[in-house]
Amino acid sequence: MLAGKHILLIIGGGIAAYKSLELIRRLQDQGARVTPVLTRAGAEFVTPLSVSALAGTAVHQELFDLTAEAEMGHIQLSRSADLLVVAPATADLMAKMAQGFANDLASTLLLATDTPVLLAPAMNVRMWEHPATQRNLETLKEDGVSFVGPNDGSMACGEFGPGRMAEPEEILAAIAAKLADGPLKGKRILVTSGPTHEPIDPVRYIANRSSGAQGAAVARALRDLGAEVVFITGPAAVRPPEGVQVVPVESAREMEAAVQAALPADAGVFAAAVADWRVASASDRKLKKSKDGLPVLEFAENPDILKTVSQMKNGRPGLVVGFAAETNDVVENATAKRKRKGCDWIVANDVSPATGIMGGSENAVILISDEGAEEWPRMGKDEVARKLAERIAAALAG
Repeated sequence: MLAGKHILLIIGGGIAAYKSLELIRRLQDQGARVTPVLTRAGAEFVTPLSVSALAGTAVHQELFDLTAEAEMGHIQLSRSADLLVVAPATADLMAKMAQGFANDLASTLLLATDTPVLLAPAMNVRMWEHPATQRNLETLKEDGVSFVGPNDGSMACGEFGPGRMAEPEEILAAIAAKLADGPLKGKRILVTSGPTHEPIDPVRYIANRSSGAQGAAVARALRDLGAEVVFITGPAAVRPPEGVQVVPVESAREMEAAVQAALPADAGVFAAAVADWRVASASDRKLKKSKDGLPVLEFAENPDILKTVSQMKNGRPGLVVGFAAETNDVVENATAKRKRKGCDWIVANDVSPATGIMGGSENAVILISDEGAEEWPRMGKDEVARKLAERIAAALAG
């Protein structure tokens, strides 16, 4: 998957630096060549010898290495790789990058490079949540820097929350996605997935029976073909894929706002099971049983995200794909939905309980387009996703 790729791995100072050793091994298993750079703080957690032994090459540590700098070695290092990866990326390294500091080898490499950069942040939860770090995060994103993680979890300091470095397999997937060289390279694709939760009160909500498995599979398949994927997901049962930009939401209105913020895009795949209605006035307190009888809930219609995007006058994606989960008259209902919404394709399926598709590992879909209804055989959701991704690639190439 990464055969022949050259990764410059900068190891920052933090207990998560030990994961960088496993990352080196996994990168080499995929055929990548790894050039390690170890910061002074990083060397407090892993030794240069262990890093060098795993990478099979010398570890770079000092900016003023007279032998290397006779040929401007830091410039060569910064530009000879296919990707610069910083793992762990500490708060200090992020701050240096955001402000343009270059007072050691790592920060100089990051400032001098014209190569894509991927950061795997790792720090105490309070440091991650601090306004300064969040400002630096936004600055770096605006500069085109990519991120994987951080995850929620237990910290070495005993606290719990966001700030734990992504696992090596997650970073590996993000690297693969960043370096993907498939037919969708350079294309930005928006994918919505999962259910939405519409609150009744603080403890109850209305939702659809969606695991989010098919939407996540589509996002992975598009990523594997080289696309930059923005994955907007409701509270799904399955984990979002690695190597994509994940935007978590709860309600339909939050999803609509996230979709608008993610545009423009070359294509949009709307696989989310968005609730059609919400409670007009959700209670801010738990509704209690009462001798006066059952509570009366008044409903309001949720925004129609697929229709809104399909009928945009300006900024409409070149290809808009909707999904239709039906329990009867699948082709007829899906064909009518496509016409009503104005999208290019509808991926329809029968989710009647007897099919076992809702929440299952397989799917049987019918692709509705200008060319009519094309029935696909029942197959795994990953296979459905790959076939759909290939169709999307062909459509965008044409």
